[in-house]
Amino acid sequence: MENPSGPGAITRRRALTVAGGVVAGAALAQATFPAFAASAGSSDADAIVVGHGLAGLVATAELAAAGRKVLLLDQEPEASLGGQAFWSFGGLFFVDSDEQRLMGVKDSRELAWQDWLGTAGFDRGTDDPKGQDHWAYKWAEAYVDFASEEKRAWLAGLGMQWFPIVGWAERGGGLADGHGNSVPRFHVTWGTGPAVVEPFEKKVRAAVADKLVTFRFRHRVDELIVTGGAVTGVRGAVLEPSGAARGKPSSRTVVGEFELSAPVVIVTSGGIGANHDLVRRNWPARLGTPPKSMVTGVPAHVDGRMLAITEKAGGRIVNPDRMWHYTEGLKNYDPIWPGHGIRILPGPSSMWFDATGKRFSSPDIPGYDTLHTLKSITDSGHEYSWFVTTQKIIAKEFALSGSEQNPDLTEKNVWKLLSRIWQTPEPIERFKEKGEDFVVAKTLPELVAGMNKLTGDNLIDLAGLTRQIEARDREIDNPYTKDAQVMGIRNALAYPGDTLSRTAGIHKILDPSAGPLIAVRLNILTRKTLGGLQTDLSGRVLDASGTPISGLYAAGEVAGFGGGGVHGYRSLEGTFLGGCLFSGRTAGRAAAAATAT
Repeated sequence: MENPSGPGAITRRRALTVAGGVVAGAALAQATFPAFAASAGSSDADAIVVGHGLAGLVATAELAAAGRKVLLLDQEPEASLGGQAFWSFGGLFFVDSDEQRLMGVKDSRELAWQDWLGTAGFDRGTDDPKGQDHWAYKWAEAYVDFASEEKRAWLAGLGMQWFPIVGWAERGGGLADGHGNSVPRFHVTWGTGPAVVEPFEKKVRAAVADKLVTFRFRHRVDELIVTGGAVTGVRGAVLEPSGAARGKPSSRTVVGEFELSAPVVIVTSGGIGANHDLVRRNWPARLGTPPKSMVTGVPAHVDGRMLAITEKAGGRIVNPDRMWHYTEGLKNYDPIWPGHGIRILPGPSSMWFDATGKRFSSPDIPGYDTLHTLKSITDSGHEYSWFVTTQKIIAKEFALSGSEQNPDLTEKNVWKLLSRIWQTPEPIERFKEKGEDFVVAKTLPELVAGMNKLTGDNLIDLAGLTRQIEARDREIDNPYTKDAQVMGIRNALAYPGDTLSRTAGIHKILDPSAGPLIAVRLNILTRKTLGGLQTDLSGRVLDASGTPISGLYAAGEVAGFGGGGVHGYRSLEGTFLGGCLFSGRTAGRAAAAATAT
């Protein structure tokens, strides 16, 4: 441990990077912005936080812990406190955790960093201070350090716990130094997304009781106030009171105006996933033609407005073409927000076909390479694809994203959780029965007829689909194969976590005892913004020249989860909530230091 090039050296570096560069950032901030303390007396607060999602709650909690007075603004009503994080599955990326070791997984900071670099593909000026990836790379290095050591202990100290079986998401493209997780790292929080939000909401509500934090719900920020080159406050519209339930669209009727001042403004307003026009406008050519029709994985208020507003105040947006959308979306039969889509989190066994019935090849295997598969779907000339699977597979392998789709984990109900051993989870069965994307049949001819009837285009040829499924099924007869997906199933079954909870025993798709047969139409589902406002390691928003804008910070998805794109081109999963936690904590601590008197 004392090797200067080994873990000891990493630990010393973490004194700066894992803490968000607070020591260096605070000194730099105080040296650069000496007017903060002097102007605080004439301000409405020490800091304004725009956005009450997870990153905003974390930043606010940090400011309040330092004794700062904070105004926490959001255009939504109180019911939506916690934002998109509340609806999440609660997955968190840890490295060499207790849970991994329990499962026999050997992980390390070095392996995680290898995977991150192979996945991110940073190629936009990492060594150039003005490069789009310069600060993203630094944030990525700091985040992997954080996930390797302090992150789990910090969150456990706040009362969080994790399901002991670690999930293996984004298994990658087939090369050790390429995209994907070499080992399972997806830790599901016991209580899912609400349990991730809860400790920070409690801290903020306690600070409200102590008169350090004031909520300003239904306050829509339309402008950042810039005075002498520094951001000194916000102005915007007060929206009419709303009784909209969490996640439901709320009114945009304006009943007043406001203007608030503070020496620090932290933007934590989230991404663009509900704004399909903005998604298409930023859609990169490398992902093919933007779909005309998509389902939506986030509530309507995730509209991306604050990106343009912050850019108008001088903030630099980088990597706007990097985004993360899922390929396994279902149309929700009981939607909460407009176009509400639910993602299937699949195990490795379902066969995947394009809209015409042509089987995808590696790495377009369930759970392997999300964006590569997205490109393969758009290249097919259609906007949907198909799983062909069995009841035996969906009973063991299908999970649905979202806290509301996992009542056993969300409610911390051990009995419901154990019931997954002998029955298909109830939410999966409800979607199979009520969801418009499912076709169930006893025979393959009946299945194909149902698939063609569902889409109305008769693109699936029975003979062609039969030939491909039978060819795959012949590969099951031996414990070795040339079929990459069958190799992947056997690889999954070598991991105890997958054997216990996420991979069905290997079998032939056309085995009647595994039936009935099931086809699932998969829609493209919008979700995350990977680019955003460029920030330094203190969370300060930079201008086009790379200079920090006085008084302006950003955290969470609006900042690309740190630096304007900590993930690069792709995500290792479990890193979105973690990016909100880390960047929110970093910006909150740095802003608190910058406003010290």
